[in-house]
Amino acid sequence: MPFNHNDHYHPLLLDLLPPGPGIALDVGCGTGRFARRLAATGMAVEALDVSAAMVAAAAGLGSPGPGEIVYRQADVTTDPLPEAHYDYISCIASLHHLPFGTVTKLRRALVPGGVLAVLGLARPSTPVDWAQALAAVPVNALARLIVYAGERLNGGPEDGPKAPVFDDYPTLAELRRESARLLPGSTVRPLLFWRTLITYREQGDGDPADG
Repeated sequence: MPFNHNDHYHPLLLDLLPPGPGIALDVGCGTGRFARRLAATGMAVEALDVSAAMVAAAAGLGSPGPGEIVYRQADVTTDPLPEAHYDYISCIASLHHLPFGTVTKLRRALVPGGVLAVLGLARPSTPVDWAQALAAVPVNALARLIVYAGERLNGGPEDGPKAPVFDDYPTLAELRRESARLLPGSTVRPLLFWRTLITYREQGDGDPADG
């Protein structure tokens, strides 16, 4: 497959896991790449996607263990979630397909001390944001070239269902404003390769919400 900007940040997202193993929810799991990485840490994983094709493809790949993965087709905006249940919730390139207010529902689903990590896309708002976006162009070209060369050596790209492309992203200013309103204490961090990371920790046991 081509260089995947979302997969590139999987190690960063795993660094945000609270002490565990615990229970994780992966929203918009796609073909389950990150769900499998969560399971490899020992987390019990619930992986959701609205696409039946994605869920079928992910389930067919199984789990690397030791954690179990349960895949199901679900719409997190309408289907119920248990409150104060998950130690970690990930949304990778999925929240911008949903009303941003969905984070309130995800926040309620966290146990005290639980972490919500949202990796998504946003349009630059400031000169600094634009400079960072432009700086990613040559690095991205090099990364794509390296991955392409690796694919040629290994028989070509992988087949499988593709996630939909969505081009109407919020601005970073909007993301910062709404995150401050709905996820008090969260951080919004622009990353290379045109991604933004929102990190929120649910308050509890005397710990302040932080990023």
